[in-house]
Amino acid sequence: MSHDEPMSLADKLYRTRYEPDPAHPHIQVDPEQLRAAATRKLLKICPAEVYTPDPNNPSNVQVSHENCLECGTCRHAAADEGVQWKFPDGGKGVKYRYG
Repeated sequence: MSHDEPMSLADKLYRTRYEPDPAHPHIQVDPEQLRAAATRKLLKICPAEVYTPDPNNPSNVQVSHENCLECGTCRHAAADEGVQWKFPDGGKGVKYRYG
């Protein structure tokens, strides 16, 4: 990849490491509240594409915690769509790496 080409999302996400905490997920979505949302902006606002339509049932949303950059965009912009977001417990979550 030359320096003039923009990095893909996959390339950018490669530069992060995520230590999951399966017993205590830091993101939860209320499926009923999201289904009732008129715009479903949750599917559009996340820079890391954490939220995607479920391929088996597009009215549901899949949450990929391992992609979360902990920017908090979803908790502010889509709180009315049933997002419950908190920082992961100490030592867990995103770990940035460079180079």
